[in-house]
Amino acid sequence: MLDTSDLMSIGEFSALTRISIRMVRHHESHGVLVPAAVDELTGHRRYAMSQLPRALAIRRLRDCGFGVSSMGPLLAARGSDAYAEALRMQRQTLTQEYAAARQRLDNLSQLITEDQGLAMNDISIERRTDPAQTFITLRGVVANYAAEGELWQRFMPLLGQQGISPIGPGGCIEHDEEYKEADVDESVFVPVAAGVTAQAPLEVFDLPAQEVVVGTLRGAYHRLGDVHARIAEHLQQNGLRPAARTAEGVVGKHYNVYLNAPPQVAEEDRLTELHLPIR
Repeated sequence: MLDTSDLMSIGEFSALTRISIRMVRHHESHGVLVPAAVDELTGHRRYAMSQLPRALAIRRLRDCGFGVSSMGPLLAARGSDAYAEALRMQRQTLTQEYAAARQRLDNLSQLITEDQGLAMNDISIERRTDPAQTFITLRGVVANYAAEGELWQRFMPLLGQQGISPIGPGGCIEHDEEYKEADVDESVFVPVAAGVTAQAPLEVFDLPAQEVVVGTLRGAYHRLGDVHARIAEHLQQNGLRPAARTAEGVVGKHYNVYLNAPPQVAEEDRLTELHLPIR
């Protein structure tokens, strides 16, 4: 018979590891934290002092958001490159979840403001005529709308290499006809003087003068969805329709213009215009 005199009860083990008895049993059911001994008559679990480090490692992984199904492979890989990569990927996931939660809180605050009947003075809508313009653009497909910065990181050095000088604030053109959750087709651009040329992968587009509805936002970029909504309301209320779009060019497509940009300004002070051509 196994001598269990030096072993702990499940309650003692739970108290030392700060893992509830329910979760100790849950980890056992997944083969992650198996008791040192089980009484055949009573079914009571007993645990050894040598199991404390493993239990504490499990608790730390749990507190970092890892599920029990991933803990066995992770514990087996401790000290390896695979373990370090798993931790890095989890940090990236949690960072994205944190950003998404912050955005949901901002959206909820905006709904509360609207529900209380307070004025939305951070978004203004107007109709105007955009003059003819020349854009230098760089087109690419990015993971989502928030990844637009990747295009800018490629675009700005190319402008410098080709000696191209913008004459106003830049922006972004969306080529997809619909809103997309992934694989977004966009062009970042800067306005330049007429007649300026560029070499691939940069492109030059001449936009004719066009009637547009412009929504101006003071605030974070994730609020641009609210600007789209306000523009849609304006179109409906005034019997307007978006202009016809070209398949490959930029005519008829809506675009953002960043009147100021980080890190020069705080998020709440960013000024962005959304231009929607109308017919």
